Amino acid sequence: MLNQQQLLDQTTSQLNFDFLHHYPFKSARHLETIDAGDAVEILQAQEVFVARNLWHFLSAGSAEQIFSLLRTDYACQLLKSLDSHVAVTLLSRVTDDKLDVLLAALDVSESLLAKEFRELLEYPENTAARLMTTRVNTFYEDMEVAAVLAKLKQLKQVSPDVVYVLNNNQQLVGECTLAELIIAEPDDKLNILAKPISTVLSALDNKETVIEKFEGFRCNAIPVMDSHNQLIGLIRFFDVYETTKEDLASDMQTMVGASKEEKALSSSWFAVKKRLPWLQINLLTAFAASAVVGAFEDLIAQITALAILLPVAAGQSGNAGAQALAVTMRGLTLREITPRHWLKVMTKELLAGLLNGIAIAVTCSIAVYLWSGSVGLALVMAIAMVTSLAIACTAGAIVPIALKKFGMDPAQSSSIVLTTITDIVGFMSFLGIALLLSDMLPKG
Repeated sequence: MLNQQQLLDQTTSQLNFDFLHHYPFKSARHLETIDAGDAVEILQAQEVFVARNLWHFLSAGSAEQIFSLLRTDYACQLLKSLDSHVAVTLLSRVTDDKLDVLLAALDVSESLLAKEFRELLEYPENTAARLMTTRVNTFYEDMEVAAVLAKLKQLKQVSPDVVYVLNNNQQLVGECTLAELIIAEPDDKLNILAKPISTVLSALDNKETVIEKFEGFRCNAIPVMDSHNQLIGLIRFFDVYETTKEDLASDMQTMVGASKEEKALSSSWFAVKKRLPWLQINLLTAFAASAVVGAFEDLIAQITALAILLPVAAGQSGNAGAQALAVTMRGLTLREITPRHWLKVMTKELLAGLLNGIAIAVTCSIAVYLWSGSVGLALVMAIAMVTSLAIACTAGAIVPIALKKFGMDPAQSSSIVLTTITDIVGFMSFLGIALLLSDMLPKG
């Protein structure tokens, strides 16, 4: 015969089961208000199907905290009973050590399921899911501010400065900042304070889409949703800023043929392996530019002043092209422009090249005339400056856009390609014009 204590424990257990099983929504709301350890003790005393039924009603922060404290065997059983997208969301929020333990346990009992979870956890590179943080806090819209702040304090972890508001169907309906919660009245409800969500991101949206949305909506954080329209994380503006800064830094390296992986303190051998192939390619292009000069060998032999002025022509066109390249690369990286803007960008750079060319031509022709006393040589230099700068600026805009259009990395050694173009254009325009006006040039 059962004693009084056993009877009481049995009755309590039965009441817990009946309440948790028949009222999963109310049960979830209650579990969120108590200590996570106590919630775990209550759940682990029940069959897994009871926890599964109410799990869908737990908000993100509470679900994560409770799940992390479950016994490994109970957690694995729960994962097997949940829908895959819910299980993967849970796994994405646990620590790496806990994840390894759970997947190792599943490998033993459910190897195919463990493999499926691993595949679903691997998001493609350069997607919103790779940029997001899974540490999000969600609360129901009918909760009071005092209860929300108490729960945040109970979590005992640094939280994002925004909380998301859900309706009773777990749909995202609004957001509040921590600052707004702090200054609000304790009995205010979230549905009064919450502001509408301005935009959301899909987990598989690419990095360019993420940057575009932050630029377009000017918000501090954007929620990330899975294919079932469930909140799985958020991306902060700071995260996007950091990754964009890294992209710009790596683009600076790849533009000149250095590897993205190379660091300032990388070994000399690593630097040689990454740089040498592009230096060899650059050598071939340099020979191409030299061939242009070689074609005018007789002209240079007759008018030696041309050899002295060759570096001026090539250098100025190279600098102008590099300026156009840097501005265009920045525009592509920050999504200010896309390949469809090619005509507008090219026209702008062509006009800029012509105007700069005219200004440089005036200065250069005066300097050449004072040095050589030859009007013909000054005229050749002036025409060559206008021509080469206009073409160089146009090339500086077209090279990265063309690479982007054909599905290639616009930063990958575009500087080397541009240098070849500007050298050939600079030499060809200067020596070609000199050949046409050779009768006006001083011999010797």
